Amino acid sequence: MPFSKLGLALSLNQKLIDKKYSKPFPIQQQAIPAIIKGKDLLGIAQTGSGKTASYVLPILSIIKPEKDNKNRDVNALILVPTRELAGQVQEVFKEFNFCLKSPLNINAVFGGVSINPQMKGLFGVNILIATPGRLLELIRANALSLSKLKHLVIDEADKMLNLGFKEEMDEIIKLLPEKRQNLLFSATLSDKVKEINQLVLNKPIIVKIKPRDENLDLIKHEAYFIQDDNKGPLLRHLIVSEKMQQVLIFTSSKFKADSVAAKLRKHEIQATSIHGEKSQGSRTESLRKFKDGSLRVLVATDLLARGIDIEFLPIVVNYELPRSPKDFIHRIGRTGRAENPGKAITFVSEDEEHHFKIIQKKMDKVIKLIDGDRLELI
Repeated sequence: MPFSKLGLALSLNQKLIDKKYSKPFPIQQQAIPAIIKGKDLLGIAQTGSGKTASYVLPILSIIKPEKDNKNRDVNALILVPTRELAGQVQEVFKEFNFCLKSPLNINAVFGGVSINPQMKGLFGVNILIATPGRLLELIRANALSLSKLKHLVIDEADKMLNLGFKEEMDEIIKLLPEKRQNLLFSATLSDKVKEINQLVLNKPIIVKIKPRDENLDLIKHEAYFIQDDNKGPLLRHLIVSEKMQQVLIFTSSKFKADSVAAKLRKHEIQATSIHGEKSQGSRTESLRKFKDGSLRVLVATDLLARGIDIEFLPIVVNYELPRSPKDFIHRIGRTGRAENPGKAITFVSEDEEHHFKIIQKKMDKVIKLIDGDRLELI
């Protein structure tokens, strides 16, 4: 079924044609018509499945801008867990907003930057993308109102609830008008997601997209059994000997991310770390450089994984294993996207060996361990 059959505004259909989007992803095909009809919706789909556009496109089709809108009443609110995802969602909205006959006022607010410019940008806003904490700060400062909200989107609900936003979410929901459309998107259907589903959604349409296993088939896996002390030398050896560019490395802590990046720089390998304690300006600049290829290595924590969306990322390195197999799959899912092959390299210490076997079992994939301690490193 083509996009033209989903009920979108004609100008959006033309934009999709111009961008050579031939047909909708499964979640878009099912979600867009339901959203346009005003239904509540629960969408379960993995990252990279096209879910952002599945709510961006219909919301842009539904909302009609008010003439001379100078108030602070938000029409649509999109709640996200991280600053990076807020910026990413805003870019998708803006990309399609400009082709509308009457473009909407779209803004994003998040912590880590001055609140005053964000306050000024809320005059006449139609669509607001926000992290929960900064949203509540702005509401308490009377910088915006949710009393006329018509559309609520909770994106990455599983991640948001795992990051401890439940109390803030409860507070926000109490401020919303009773009559509104609710859209909830999540990569998984955990007990916490089921709980917020029951709290927020009203007789929702449920769209559950089975994870595309073929995505994993595009990824070449390499795993090295290596002592913790030798992980750094092995990493540098692989980057230099294989002339790697655009390498995304995952660590389990902010401290380790900083340490790995610093040691790479010490050996004249261009690298920087990105995590929650970095300023927003620093995070934005690092992501920009990494995406355009001017930064060779980016070292990140799992918290920011969902804000890193690069279509042709060639290499992901698991410097340390994540806590859950789902997080492992999400990490390596940054590569091997849009039908382009990628490589996932995993370092496994003696303490991590049992956990790595559990991850392989969950993936239904056996990855041969190379003895990294026996390699001659340059």
